[in-house]
Amino acid sequence: MLTIFGQKQRFCDGISRRNFLQIGAFTFGATSLTLADIMRAEANAGTSSNRHKAVINIFLGGGPPHQDMWDIKTEAPAEIRGEFKPITTNVTGIQIGEVFPQIAARMDKCVAIRSVVGASGGHDAFQCMAGWPQSSMRTMGGRPSLGAVVAKMQGPVDPSVPPFVGLAARTQHAPWSDSGEAGYLGASYAAFKPDGPGMANLTLRGTSVETLADRRRLLNSFDSLRADLDGNGVYKTVDALTERALGVLTSSRLVEALDLSKESDKVRARYGDGKPYQYQYDGAPTCTDQFLMARRLVEAGVRVVTLSFGRWDSHGENFKLVRDHGGKLDRGFSALIDDLEARGMLDDVTVIVWGEFGRTPRINKGAGRDHWPQVSCALMAGGGMKTGQVIGATNRLGEYASNRPVTFGEIFATLYRNLGINPETATITDPTGRPQHVIDSPPLREVV
Repeated sequence: MLTIFGQKQRFCDGISRRNFLQIGAFTFGATSLTLADIMRAEANAGTSSNRHKAVINIFLGGGPPHQDMWDIKTEAPAEIRGEFKPITTNVTGIQIGEVFPQIAARMDKCVAIRSVVGASGGHDAFQCMAGWPQSSMRTMGGRPSLGAVVAKMQGPVDPSVPPFVGLAARTQHAPWSDSGEAGYLGASYAAFKPDGPGMANLTLRGTSVETLADRRRLLNSFDSLRADLDGNGVYKTVDALTERALGVLTSSRLVEALDLSKESDKVRARYGDGKPYQYQYDGAPTCTDQFLMARRLVEAGVRVVTLSFGRWDSHGENFKLVRDHGGKLDRGFSALIDDLEARGMLDDVTVIVWGEFGRTPRINKGAGRDHWPQVSCALMAGGGMKTGQVIGATNRLGEYASNRPVTFGEIFATLYRNLGINPETATITDPTGRPQHVIDSPPLREVV
């Protein structure tokens, strides 16, 4: 494998990296690409449409407080209600928390779920990535995540673009940076991570993207490759092919998608970058620029993009944390929805924002809220769903689902449906050769 580094770029986790190109044996999902495959894809790019269904899964690691977001408890006593007041949205009768004014103005494009039940209580992303308990089929490698299943069943939209990409920045508490596991499907269907091992390949020293136009200089850098080929007397045969492939790869859709400098200053300003990072500790930074990258990746052909946003484990200073994280989420999510709509993509792309569980109704002595797996919340948008509604409700104190409890399975069945996969009939084969349903629940009837 060959990696060509280009201009330095600052990613949200503060690590300087460079744009990259890989030549030779690409592996995205279970698809190994030859130079011929890539050139064929490039030749077809001008005549085929890459419009496709996709999911952007935004994980709020740590457990966001449901009663401070989409389910403000105005009738609860102060020690439960907390600091936040409800604000009206552009949908009559729906109110959400005051730190989300931009989302409130776009509520007609959203579905707020106030009654998510069935959380295992673990501080990890597994249920939000797969829809199953982490213990399910563990002896066989575990259940695959949505992204892995989609990579298996639908494959790439474009042979040069992976169907499943994980943008989650590495966190000290590793389970919060889980992009979605491949489970029993195996590593071939794992998320492609721009920060991951795919970057650590052979490096062409002294050659950058800026010098790729000088083909002769580039070819002279292939010392080991050239020696092998000269020994076989076939160098002249592959010379032209290599040059042609390099021409294709310099305009790689994946490389372009990961380069935010391709966007206008105006667009990048709408998303922001989520800095300064506050309350991060052992969790993820609040990278709103990853929302923009997710849109660009979907546009390039990715089917499932996952990312981890912030650290919501608010045992102390809950309200300060929500003002910081919530305000940034409000900005990034709203910019993403506007962007998808402006590009005609919103009906094809489902965006979901949620965490592993909710927070305690009663505020603790440190002005925080503790773990509360009894009920949590989610916000969805796009995907061709019936939006502008709230599903479910909790009781007056926000302790449990009092109306229409919604399971993780129902939400995942909806995501599969929105991707064009029938969740009630679709199966994948486990290591023993037996078919396994991708999920065991029907889609949310309210949004179909």
